[in-house]
Amino acid sequence: MITALIQMNVTDRKADNLLRAAELARHAEGADVIILPEMFCCPYTPGAFTENAEEEGGAVTRALSRMAKENGAYLIGGSMPERDGDRIYNTCFVFGPDGSRIARHRKAHLFDVDIEGGIRCRESATLTAGEGVTAFDTPFGRFGVCVCFDIRFPAFIREMKDIDFLAVPACFNMTTGPLHWELLLRARAVDEQIFTFGCAPARDESARYVSYANSIAVDPMGRVLARAGTEQTVLFAEADREIALSVRRQIPVGKE
Repeated sequence: MITALIQMNVTDRKADNLLRAAELARHAEGADVIILPEMFCCPYTPGAFTENAEEEGGAVTRALSRMAKENGAYLIGGSMPERDGDRIYNTCFVFGPDGSRIARHRKAHLFDVDIEGGIRCRESATLTAGEGVTAFDTPFGRFGVCVCFDIRFPAFIREMKDIDFLAVPACFNMTTGPLHWELLLRARAVDEQIFTFGCAPARDESARYVSYANSIAVDPMGRVLARAGTEQTVLFAEADREIALSVRRQIPVGKE
């Protein structure tokens, strides 16, 4: 299985972001699975969440469906501010190679932190937390999906049951990113004996919220397979479920 992680520049114009995502997805020709970053369609700010929120079936999900179908790939659509009634969720939609929607994950753990000398953020002021875990099957194996802060909760990942791969659209910041980004992706890979894929926006030092970037792919032994820098790029990684099965046979820790 070839996976392409789209580490893209994100601006304050939704239409431009959708066009950029589609263009970069075309550069991922040959990929079986394409992953976009958290809030790929708008800046990571509360005001942008409110301004750009839309219901499923709007411009963003229609664009994601087209990307999946045009590329004949599974598309894990990063995340977007999804409006549902009077609530807004940080939502990842997943589409199959035929363009059909096959999964939806609403970020379950909102990023409410106040780090002394670092970042202060309160997603819950704007967003509503989702409930439950999300997983879906492909011909290559079973995928779990979580969004950013969800990765910090091992028990939550364990609930996904029998996954082989974990996609993590995220936007870690410059305080926690250098310390925890790679560590968490490698830890969850070793915990669950799975491949993990962390996909982030490219870094924009002028943004109100600066992405750490460094999109990354990790194998079930915790080895880094591929890692991006800070610029816009398409990061490719090869993964095989048989490797995960082999690791589980060699180190039979079991899954309770």
